[in-house]
Amino acid sequence: MTDRLAVLAERATEACRHAPALAARLAEAGLEPRDLARPGALDSLPVLGKARLMELQAADPPFGGFLSVPMSEVAQVFASPGPIFEPVLKGCEAHGFALMFRAAGLGPGDVVLNTWSHHLVPAGLIFGAGAQAVGATVIPSGPGQTELQVQLIAQMGVTAFLGATAYFEKVAQAYAEAHGATRGHWPLRHAFLGGEPGDWMAKRRRLEEAHGLVTHGAYGTADLGLVAYEDATCEGYRSHPERLVQICDPESGRPLPAGQPGEVVVTTLARGWPMIRFGTGDLARAREMADDGFAARIGPIEGRAGAGVKVREIFVYPAHAEALAARLGPGTVARVVVWREAGQDRITLELSGAPRREDEVVEAFRRITRLRADRVLWHDAMGEGKLLEDRREF
Repeated sequence: MTDRLAVLAERATEACRHAPALAARLAEAGLEPRDLARPGALDSLPVLGKARLMELQAADPPFGGFLSVPMSEVAQVFASPGPIFEPVLKGCEAHGFALMFRAAGLGPGDVVLNTWSHHLVPAGLIFGAGAQAVGATVIPSGPGQTELQVQLIAQMGVTAFLGATAYFEKVAQAYAEAHGATRGHWPLRHAFLGGEPGDWMAKRRRLEEAHGLVTHGAYGTADLGLVAYEDATCEGYRSHPERLVQICDPESGRPLPAGQPGEVVVTTLARGWPMIRFGTGDLARAREMADDGFAARIGPIEGRAGAGVKVREIFVYPAHAEALAARLGPGTVARVVVWREAGQDRITLELSGAPRREDEVVEAFRRITRLRADRVLWHDAMGEGKLLEDRREF
């Protein structure tokens, strides 16, 4: 095995010359970049969470002092709600996702319908680039226009679907209505789907049985790219070789042994965007450890350790409720409530203060999060409670 800690120390040494925020993080922990080559040294660096990265970028836009290459080497910049800006370097547009498609057996001759959004958020572009990297033909359809999606599947001989699980179910239902059935009647053989809370594997088995295809999952984030992917040789998700994956105690940041639940903390070996000890806020367990002490394989995501809540594939944070209140005017108090109906995520905005039209509130929230709220409720006063409440039951 390549000495990944030596590679990390080399990358960090190079990055610290141009990324003052990384240099400051290491210095505050009493570390020099070269120290990261020593087993255990990485663990003394405090975990950097998404909320903290958001604060650092707001204080030092656009990248918070972490970009370690000139902008001329950046191919794309994504803007996740927050906003959090994520650069992708030239030559790295697939963000590691080619591994996922290769492991699933995709290649030349496959036609991929990519229904992920291609605007500002990374899913559409990085999934598409990953599929192209293994030789597949990609149709960048994006979400919506379901009747056209059905037509594309039938007429283009689409073999693989990329998108949210709920949207896959909608497309499958529309295809069955138009053509009589899906299983045995459509060309789809693969569906790469966004995970959902609850018994995700059981739901995948139901979809596979109903529609006659194989479903695939992976674990990644906008900040890190692909972190882990499914491999037919083992259960769970195999860690990307250029991601040092740790399962850590959410409070102390201390790495935990295999089998114990904790926060997924990732260090990348990619140059240019040095995410070191980045806390994803997701909870999982290591199922197998590599020789260098990092997780070689992790289990499914079991929940959240951080304040963020994933809604329709986008994270919502308490700060978004504060931002909404600020947009609606002095004296406004806002709370975001997430719930579930008929298998779909729903959002209610609860507010107090000088009432505004519902369409104005919905649009203000959409501009902050890129999510559409389903209900707006005005109260005379808001009692004690969280700014963000997740009332979903699975």
